[in-house]
Amino acid sequence: MTAVQSSTPTPKRALSRHYLLTGLCGVVVAGLLGWHMLGLSATPDNKARNHNAITVGVGQATRQDVPLSLTALGTVTAANTATVHSRVDGLLVKINFREGEQVKAGQVLAELDPRPFMATVAQQEGQLQRDQALLRNAQRDLDRYQKLLPAVSRQQVESQQALVEQYQGTVRLDQGQLDSARLQLEYSRITAPISGTVGLRQVDVGNLVKSTDTTGLVVITQTSPIHVVFAIPESSLGNVLAALPSPAGSNQAALAVEARDRDDRHLLAQGKLLAIDNQINSTTGTVNLKAEFDNRTAQLFPNQFVNVHLALGQRHDALVIPTEAIQLGQPGHYVYAVQADNTVRMTPVKIGPAANGKTIIEAGLEPGEQVVTQGVDKLRNGSAIRIGQLPGAAVDQTADLHTGKGSHRHQPAGATASTSAAVQSE
Repeated sequence: MTAVQSSTPTPKRALSRHYLLTGLCGVVVAGLLGWHMLGLSATPDNKARNHNAITVGVGQATRQDVPLSLTALGTVTAANTATVHSRVDGLLVKINFREGEQVKAGQVLAELDPRPFMATVAQQEGQLQRDQALLRNAQRDLDRYQKLLPAVSRQQVESQQALVEQYQGTVRLDQGQLDSARLQLEYSRITAPISGTVGLRQVDVGNLVKSTDTTGLVVITQTSPIHVVFAIPESSLGNVLAALPSPAGSNQAALAVEARDRDDRHLLAQGKLLAIDNQINSTTGTVNLKAEFDNRTAQLFPNQFVNVHLALGQRHDALVIPTEAIQLGQPGHYVYAVQADNTVRMTPVKIGPAANGKTIIEAGLEPGEQVVTQGVDKLRNGSAIRIGQLPGAAVDQTADLHTGKGSHRHQPAGATASTSAAVQSE
């Protein structure tokens, strides 16, 4: 009789399967527990960091050729200014100029009543003629006395000789008085001492004009060429002297100067540096410089305030960052450098001149590093950031100054291009 095998597992096999299932469950539970614990330790921090990240705009440290210049506030001064006065007293009878027009040196501007001066000239002419006649008569008598010697006494001859010399002196005196009278008559026609622009007249026709009047008739200013006087700190004087052309005999041009409007946005005129004052003002610690402009378009006006840009050459292959990234605090100048983990590090920097919205970095950064340019006021050392475009923020503009090519990007409303860089000394 065949034996039937039972399907019921033996106690030994059941126990092995139980241990296997228990082990698998333990591995799964341990894995879930480990993943859960890891999530508890990492996820909240990352979520918090992402939630608290500050949106910022950034710029990059690059190497460029940077044009350098010195900026200052200047005052436009006329090359020459003259107040026209009358040299004689008289009644003003005619004005020969229109206010604000250009006049040339020697041009007749006004006329006084000439009749009193003409009468004086006629009187002096008559006096001269009378004394000349007396001189001629005395000279003839002297000639006769000299021929009659020794029939006449020598004393008589010498007396006649003295009379002739007396009349000669009188004639010379009369001639001087006549010349003076003619000069006074000439002065009755008031002329322009210099070429330039006349201002508003100070005296009207019909008034009595005197040579002692302090106001004068009109003021003439020479506005072409015209000068601009501006002051720079004594600490910047060395940079200017180093940029000056070599001594006489060199073909190097004088330092270029630009004059811009009060808002420093529009170019008014281009000129050259004319002179540097010979001493520093000990009160202000500045030295005065003078620039000259041809001013053919009459954009510059005497006593006008302008922004002056004095070109000082170029800094080649300089490391620059956007100027707006630089902050000033207790440790000095610093920037917020972007780290690989999207945090920022407060990095002290040594700055140099600034040009076209870029500032030269002498030390503290390396080429290619990113720095925060927008949203800086919310940052602290180690803050988490999110790089993005802020509303109204200017996008960094990088240009290849060697070729003149660059990427033209959006700028804030009202931004204008500048042909000269402004240097701000540290």
